[in-house]
Amino acid sequence: MSQIPAEVPKKTLGRRIYKAFLRDRWLYLIMLIPAVYYVLFHYYPMYGVTIAFKQYKPKLGIIGSPWASQNGMKYILQVVKDPYFWTVFKNTIVLNLVNLLITFPAPIVLALLLNEVSSARYKRVVQTITYLPHFLSTVVVVGMMNTMFNSTGIVNEIISSLGFEKIAFLNDAAYFRPMYIGSNIWQNIGWDSIIFLSALSGLDMELYEAARIDGAGRWKQTLHITIPGILPTIIIMLILAMGKIMNVSYQKVLLMMTGSNQSVSDVISTYVYRRGITKADFSYATAVNLFQSLVSLLFVGVTNWISRRTSETSLW
Repeated sequence: MSQIPAEVPKKTLGRRIYKAFLRDRWLYLIMLIPAVYYVLFHYYPMYGVTIAFKQYKPKLGIIGSPWASQNGMKYILQVVKDPYFWTVFKNTIVLNLVNLLITFPAPIVLALLLNEVSSARYKRVVQTITYLPHFLSTVVVVGMMNTMFNSTGIVNEIISSLGFEKIAFLNDAAYFRPMYIGSNIWQNIGWDSIIFLSALSGLDMELYEAARIDGAGRWKQTLHITIPGILPTIIIMLILAMGKIMNVSYQKVLLMMTGSNQSVSDVISTYVYRRGITKADFSYATAVNLFQSLVSLLFVGVTNWISRRTSETSLW
């Protein structure tokens, strides 16, 4: 009987890591591209947050600019005491909450409807039609809205032909939010439904077969199998959406904003643009943006905590 050596040489940890790196070098190379992107454009610019605590002067740079008075909290206190800031804060919260309540379920409903379609050809046609608006630029979308909803546009011509008075959609503050949210649904419903369709494709078909044997119809199958099956995906997407609760597409808002609807259309992103770029008040604009980011972080944390306490799904 052969003797087993008392000591078997072991590869060092460094050599094992080196061999693993060589084996998967192409995967690491692929990962390098998004890693560099996030470092350069997401993490490195975070150093600029210090502008909110400094009397920033472009010619001195971030490091050379002196710290603001009141222990660096001068501009933070200005933000808190600024009454107009709370107006744009309210506009941002209301616009995004209503937008979330309406636009978030829309792609889920579309995915559920497409999942019930038996014709693969019809499903592909519908998916293609609903995907296409996502690739249109914001300028094109707002341009289409201006063409359709102005005083001589097709919508007002139809209203006029029915015997009603024309509506100033573009200048009436009451129509800003419906137009903004409606255009968001039209532009993104197909694209946002992709992830839910992917989740639906991973459901176990045996569950549906068992439900049909037990006499469950399509509605009960959807209610008791489909929706619970994709619920973890819905929760994760909701948590991520809550992180964007303070972010509004300032390009679309700027293009849609008029003097008549500014009372409801002026949001934090447009306010930061005016104060930071137009008026060159960089420190104050950075303080506003920092406040916006902290509120977004709070929304994500609270939503994730509620999800973790009520279900088994959470981001962390």
